[in-house]
Formats: sequence, structure tokens, C-alpha cells
Amino acid sequence: MRKLIVSTFISMDGVIQAPGGPEEDRSGGFRFGGWIVPFADKAIGDNLQDLLSRPFDLLLGRCTYDIFASYWPHVPADSPKRAMADLFDKVPKHVTTHRAESLGWHNSQALEGNLADATRALLHQEGADLLTFGSGDMVRQLLAAGLVDELRLLTYPVLLGRGKRLFANDALPSAFTLARSVSTPGGVLVTRYVRDGEVRTGSFDKAE
Repeated sequence: MRKLIVSTFISMDGVIQAPGGPEEDRSGGFRFGGWIVPFADKAIGDNLQDLLSRPFDLLLGRCTYDIFASYWPHVPADSPKRAMADLFDKVPKHVTTHRAESLGWHNSQALEGNLADATRALLHQEGADLLTFGSGDMVRQLLAAGLVDELRLLTYPVLLGRGKRLFANDALPSAFTLARSVSTPGGVLVTRYVRDGEVRTGSFDKAE
């Protein structure tokens, strides 16, 4: 059975909206698009290379898919990003969408039916792990269904105050183990959390 790995950029107050550029997502009057850009460095790039070093399929929400599809297939042949573009072009891309006919990027297919059921079916198939970038609305539904096996969070030292957030009140209570934690020179905390069963509780009054 394969795993579902979610990788996302997140502010200290939990916002994930429009990390990569001013025009990425202005909904709700969000005005801080591109908030991760000043922190870009080799350590961030190395983390991405590590994440992509193992076989994977992409599982994407429609908005993230459209952003990727408008960029990666058009990376110039002499760009340093061409190898990553070729990798993204090659791997299977599973997309949550009601417009399956408009998935023009190579090797893309729409998930059919209920998101949780369709994702669960993918996870029970043989194959590479499922890797999700961004896709906040989709990830919130998958967290509510208890289907996320790993969270790869890059926590940036900024407070954005408002914007779309990763975690909602309907996430299935779950315990995670911190499997890796490093900080970049710019102060970004790169963490890997692995699902570890149910939430455990206790009482300090009974502690010895």
C-alpha cells in the first residue's frame, strides 16, 4: 500500500495562500502573494530535491494543477529547472476536478467520484507514493478523512494575519511523529511528520 505525502509552505499562523507569487491567488483580498520568495536559498532547493528523489505520482487540486500546468511544460530547454519540469511531465498526475476534458498536461487524469473514496482506492493500488503540493481545499478534505500519512511542512518566519489556512476544525484527530527537523539560514523550519496512530492524552495530576 502506498502513502500520501503532503508538502506545503506555511506561515507561523497557518496560512498557505499564494506563497509563490503576487498573482497566484488574490481571493479574499489577500495581498501578500509571494511571501516565500525572500527566503529562497540552497537549503530550500536541497529539501525539494530530496522530496523528489523517490518515485511518486502527483495528487493535485484543480487550482494547483492549473498553476503547475501553466508553468512546468513551458520551462525553457536551457533552464536549470528543465530536469524538474521533465520529471513533473513524466509522472502520473491525479487531479480533483469537475472538468476532466480540460486536463491537457501530459499524463493527467481526473479523480472520479468522492475525493476520499477515490484517494483511498489509489492508495490501495500498487505503485509509487502520492505526493501533494499546495492544494489546500483538497488537503483539508483528506485530513478530515484521515488519509494523510506524512506532512512535509516548510514553516516560514512570518505572520500573515489572514488568508487560506491548512488546518480546519474538521481534521481527524491524529498523532504524528517528528521524523526530521532542520532550519535554513533564513529561518525556515523544514519538518517531516509521520502519522503515528491516535492522539494520546494524560493528566499531570497523576504523574509520578
